[in-house]
Amino acid sequence: MIAKIGRGANIIGALTYNQLKVNQENGAILATHRIRETVNGQFTVNQLYSSFEPYLMANKRTEKPVLHISLNPNPKDSVTDEDFKKIAKDYMDLMGYGDQPYVVFKHTDIERTHIHIVSTCVDRYGKKLSDSYEKLRSMNACRELEQKYQLLPATEKKHNSKEVIFKPVVYKEANVKSQIASVIRHLPKYYQYQSLGAYNALLSLFNITAEQITEEIQGRTKQGLVYFALDKNGEKATNPFKSSLFGKQAGMESLQNHFEQSKVKMKTEPSKEILKNSIEVAMNTTTSETDFKKQLVEQGVNTVVRRNDLGRIYGMTYIDHESRSVWNGSQLRKNLSANVFNELWKKDGTQKVQNDDKIDKKVSSQNQENDSKPENEKPHALFDFLNGNNSTYSTTDFGLVDSLGSYLPNAQAEDYEEQTFANQIKKKAKRNNRRGRK
Repeated sequence: MIAKIGRGANIIGALTYNQLKVNQENGAILATHRIRETVNGQFTVNQLYSSFEPYLMANKRTEKPVLHISLNPNPKDSVTDEDFKKIAKDYMDLMGYGDQPYVVFKHTDIERTHIHIVSTCVDRYGKKLSDSYEKLRSMNACRELEQKYQLLPATEKKHNSKEVIFKPVVYKEANVKSQIASVIRHLPKYYQYQSLGAYNALLSLFNITAEQITEEIQGRTKQGLVYFALDKNGEKATNPFKSSLFGKQAGMESLQNHFEQSKVKMKTEPSKEILKNSIEVAMNTTTSETDFKKQLVEQGVNTVVRRNDLGRIYGMTYIDHESRSVWNGSQLRKNLSANVFNELWKKDGTQKVQNDDKIDKKVSSQNQENDSKPENEKPHALFDFLNGNNSTYSTTDFGLVDSLGSYLPNAQAEDYEEQTFANQIKKKAKRNNRRGRK
């Protein structure tokens, strides 16, 4: 079972998103805890909110008091509604949220039936509950629940303790070629991507881009690849480096093979449905592009947005570092394509119109108050490098991050030219040895 924990300021958005699933018969409310009962057992968003309001009003200082958790068993697991209720209760107890108000929604709109839990991390006295070591505690809780309910264990990527932190390329430094080599020699080993565009989205996190070229060699036309270092604006900042400088694995032929292999592997990637779900939740619970990116970063996902000269979005790419796969929005679902986000962020930063017109004005004013405060959140544990001192990007641009160290196991930040020189010495020594034998 895999758990995803989202935090936000917009509880109306979280409740509305889940209630829409219920209204569309793609979901159901399985359980409630410390939520006021209704006469007919049915709930509106406004009725659900009324149980959270005292908690949220008791603490207006916490910028992100809303918890939106999804629990995702393996699709092969047969989990009954009663089991889901027990799993939700046990998980909330293990995470220290057992005394909080919460609603458990079941979603059935995708192959992987799963549950969402909407709650708050502020108690009735206005005290914020600790989120220390939350990622580790959540993983331990999932392992415990897998054993208790005989669920298939999650196939999470293992991270090596000897991992080395990688830094993005700094084009102003002298050893640009070595910096680029240290990145591109390792990415294909650990990440799956199906196109040059997806590859470039991943490279952009390291301030690198690749460009396909056509060259003529001995009368034959051949497709080649060149690499550039990028500046802080994402513009090319160096002369091109031919892929041959970095070895065969950096060339077009090897990349094409990698694209084909990735297509096969990603067809059965179990985390695809979880990623879709995380993106949809972020769309419905955030009010701006910056907040959308931040929420996904907290769940181990980078978003790369491509715009044309007029500022219109023409591409959305998601880099899921936990499954180490790169996805275009249109590959995931039609409602996650570029056109949808053009409409969504047309008035970036404004409050979304809620579906329930009867929502108390206090709700709106509270959300506006939270939104007006400066963001100073602690990022997902997987992204501690976002606060590094070596960044050439603003901390609000989550499409381009400082490093991906923990996702490149055993990667060595070697001096590429030094390694090449060492290989030449070895070859020369071998030739001399052969001559000596003759």
